Amino acid sequence: MNNFELYNPVNNVFGKGQIEKLKDLVPANTKIMIAYGGGSIFNNGVYDQVKAALSTQFEENNIVEFGGIEPNPRYETLMKAVEIIRAEKIGFVLAVGGGSVIDGVKFISAAEILRQRILFTDISQVIPFGTVLTLPATGSEMNSGAVVTINATHEKLTLGGSALFPKFSVVDPTVIASL
Repeated sequence: MNNFELYNPVNNVFGKGQIEKLKDLVPANTKIMIAYGGGSIFNNGVYDQVKAALSTQFEENNIVEFGGIEPNPRYETLMKAVEIIRAEKIGFVLAVGGGSVIDGVKFISAAEILRQRILFTDISQVIPFGTVLTLPATGSEMNSGAVVTINATHEKLTLGGSALFPKFSVVDPTVIASL
């Protein structure tokens, strides 16, 4: 046996059927955005589970969706989500997907910090977010790092810091079992 210590500020919610706990995990009385990628969540039933869990806590007009976050998320796509967040006064973002979606949401939640060049430790400037993992690969559901591609210049923008840890991550092994 190897000795180790682990500290992770993310509330990891692991197990079958845990998506239903979103009703308790997502803060009440706030407008939320559900962010996702290419749409596999519609085929594997995760979207329906997320919507069902949130419908008990939120009215439909308090949920905004943003889809199309690509693998290696692009700055240009994510800025469209930032515009929606500002216009709709979103108070919480839920990433439903794999590492690219989660990285994209980290950027989205920190857009004001990036714009104002504030240190990533200023939690008050970050829109809180949680995750529902559908593709384990990068550990993005448990860390504070992210990579975003600026399409116009092909640059990779890296970001991270204590303010960019998800508030929670739901990992249902039945969702990822086919991998």
